[in-house]
Amino acid sequence: MGFRCGIVGLPNVGKSTIFNALTAAAIDAENYPFCTIEPNVGVVPVPDRRLDVLAELVRTRNKVPTQMEFVDIAGLVKGASQGEGLGNQFLGHIRQVDAILHVVRCFEDSNIVHVDGSIDPLRDVEVIATELILADLETVERRLARSRNQAKSGDRKFLAEVRFLEGVRELLDSGRPARLAEPETGQEGALLRELCLLTTKPVLYVANVSEDDLAGGNRHVQALRQAAAAENASVVTIAGAIEQELSLLDADEQQEFLAEMGLEEPGLNRLIHAGYDLLGLITFFTVGEKETKAWTIRRGTLAPAAAGRIHSDFERGFIRAEVIAYDDYVTCGSEAAARDRGLLRSEGRDYVVRDGDCILFRFNV
Repeated sequence: MGFRCGIVGLPNVGKSTIFNALTAAAIDAENYPFCTIEPNVGVVPVPDRRLDVLAELVRTRNKVPTQMEFVDIAGLVKGASQGEGLGNQFLGHIRQVDAILHVVRCFEDSNIVHVDGSIDPLRDVEVIATELILADLETVERRLARSRNQAKSGDRKFLAEVRFLEGVRELLDSGRPARLAEPETGQEGALLRELCLLTTKPVLYVANVSEDDLAGGNRHVQALRQAAAAENASVVTIAGAIEQELSLLDADEQQEFLAEMGLEEPGLNRLIHAGYDLLGLITFFTVGEKETKAWTIRRGTLAPAAAGRIHSDFERGFIRAEVIAYDDYVTCGSEAAARDRGLLRSEGRDYVVRDGDCILFRFNV
């Protein structure tokens, strides 16, 4: 199960710079629109100090972090939903991701051309949002026409479909995203998922600022935060140029650079964790001398499905999960000590895995 975050925004806002820093992939970040045509994909480890601590405790030979996939999608422009700037192709790339990281330019630099000639985060956000809504409206209209035709028979299923689709269309017509739709039945929920609408995807705004504005922000960031709050979204502030420079340094050099900047960690760590939270993900661990590994699951996942992340046989033959909470594992120092102190729990099929659980799955196939 892969989790993909698509990095979107207007041309020349810093998407590829941030992607480069995330992946250290050295993708060209040129000062002209559409330098990214095919989406670049990078698999990025999720920073998690807990994995380091567990690996040190058991002196593991192999430490494996959990990962997220980031997709650098070419810059959208006004008219993308009608094919402007290769828009239809780019919108298709967005359909394939689980969440959207919307990079917004919040820095002034006369050497880097803005596609609309000036810096205005709210205008930029509206351009992208409008194009996604227009694309969704076209999708909904097509399905609505088909459902109306099928509803002529009087079939209750298609009559219900028409009512729901009309509600979604009304929402989009008002300029609001489809993620605000509230399906009342399983059928409506399934239909919304089937449509794969762009505006159902959760969004995180990334304010790309200059080094001088990293600590305190600026008026552009403030305006973006207010707009994001209105739609219950979050904003992460990053200086893309600094992050790319950091990505080229080794671990010791990074720490020295961060100390000089007065920072505790790279901004990209915050971005990765924010994307992780946006998708409603948590981490559980398998711990051993041979390998200690972090695994990604959605919040609310039951133990058998979590076991299936490791191998399908684990889910198919699931017997039980032997669970130690992370804090208990660290306090005790080992699985044996946690067992002796009664802190190892035996959980069955109905157990909902919690963030930080250290689990040994018992199975039989």
